[in-house]
Amino acid sequence: MTAERPLAAQGALVTGGGSGIGLATARALAADGAIVTISGRSKERLDAALEELGSGARAVAADVTDEAAVQAAVEAAADVAGGLRIVVACAGGSTHMGPLVASDTQLFRDTIEVNVMGTFLTIKHAAPHLARNGSGSIVAVSSIAAAISHPYLGAYGAAKAGIDMLVRVAADELGPSQVRVNAVRPGLVDTDLVAGIFATQPVLDSYLTQTPLGRAGRAEEIAALIRFLAGPESSWITGQSISIDGGHSLRRGPDYSPFAEPVYGADALRGLI
Repeated sequence: MTAERPLAAQGALVTGGGSGIGLATARALAADGAIVTISGRSKERLDAALEELGSGARAVAADVTDEAAVQAAVEAAADVAGGLRIVVACAGGSTHMGPLVASDTQLFRDTIEVNVMGTFLTIKHAAPHLARNGSGSIVAVSSIAAAISHPYLGAYGAAKAGIDMLVRVAADELGPSQVRVNAVRPGLVDTDLVAGIFATQPVLDSYLTQTPLGRAGRAEEIAALIRFLAGPESSWITGQSISIDGGHSLRRGPDYSPFAEPVYGADALRGLI
């Protein structure tokens, strides 16, 4: 480690690293010297990300719900001289939107699977490497939906709350090995994943009016917090879920009824089916 490159030669794995917050995080880690491996389901997206990240970065196509694929991605990231020291569990998302009473059960399960099981499998296979190397940092990407109600995004909120508890338990278990585990809770961030929100003015307004700073976040801002939690500057922080949301979590969740009501009807939004 040097003052200029505090993560020099440290192996880092970023799941969901092909775009958005994951790619911004990979850039931030690489800029400070980490040897970054990104993973994701789309090889084309990973290849495009590698062109941006430049020499030294690697990519492994992997679905975080597939345990063998996660294990392979971890092993690839660990195969560097400095060993695996940093893991960012960024892969996630939601296939579910709608009132609980009218929810498609498989879509609900899929959302839990990619977020909770994906983060669990990443921790399960990466943590032993960090522990054997004597220390390390794991950062999971949660959401303010873990802490404040987002009506009609019940699966997503439950999944992100599950990530927060995984982080707390993992931090407790791995602390004796000097492995730190934390989460970040972004609010609305301007990425391709939420393009539909930015294209639907009433929903966007419901976010921004509940955000004291009055704007959406940028992927680079979330990456900066993840980079801080990954590095030596945060050496006495573990087991925390830190909101980075322009103050949104001080107020209430967004109004998704402009998405949900045309699909399910006004009665279903009140539980009447």
